[in-house]
Amino acid sequence: MAGGNAGEFRFSRLKAPRYATHRKNLAEAGPVVERFVQGGLLELGGKLGPINWQLMPTTTFDARDLTAFLRLLPRKVGRRELRHAIEVRHESFRTEEFVDLARRHEVAVILAGDSPHPRIPDITGGFLYVRIMGTTSQAAQGYPSAALARWARRARCYADGVAPADLRTLSARVPAPAGRDVFVYVIGGHKQANPAAAQALQQRLDRARARRPPGTQR
Repeated sequence: MAGGNAGEFRFSRLKAPRYATHRKNLAEAGPVVERFVQGGLLELGGKLGPINWQLMPTTTFDARDLTAFLRLLPRKVGRRELRHAIEVRHESFRTEEFVDLARRHEVAVILAGDSPHPRIPDITGGFLYVRIMGTTSQAAQGYPSAALARWARRARCYADGVAPADLRTLSARVPAPAGRDVFVYVIGGHKQANPAAAQALQQRLDRARARRPPGTQR
């Protein structure tokens, strides 16, 4: 994780139940969402990170249905604030309308990197959630050094509140506060190499953080 709470552990690979996200009409998921958020989430206390609401690959963008679904996601349970991220996997979501909708509801759109899923790099929530999926058996660390450096630079940009210049956003670039949390996962691809790639990426972020002037570290 890069950002305002770098190095602080969070349970952030928490996925919402499929009964909520893998359905034809997302707007009808209210009872499942309520049971899920009222369950054992609060037992994680301050370790609770973002919740991933992963839609089916076949789910297409329907503004009315998605708006109703996002309204079901509570901002708080008791005194505990919840952070939500949505993972879309159909090309129809690559629209400015979807980005603006997620931004209005302060839900982060998960950035899918190096994968067949639509890559949506826009900042829509108070944090960033990135899943890079391109490791291969040809690279000792899963990714070539240049690719790891590129993703580390992108993570630093997001932590500083700006979308990376080499990723084309779908909507106008919106200035955002610096010091935000950035959650980066290495998944898919050549799975045996994912731990090595994640460690190599973290090392680059740690070195970059150590080089920052005092008082500016994130």
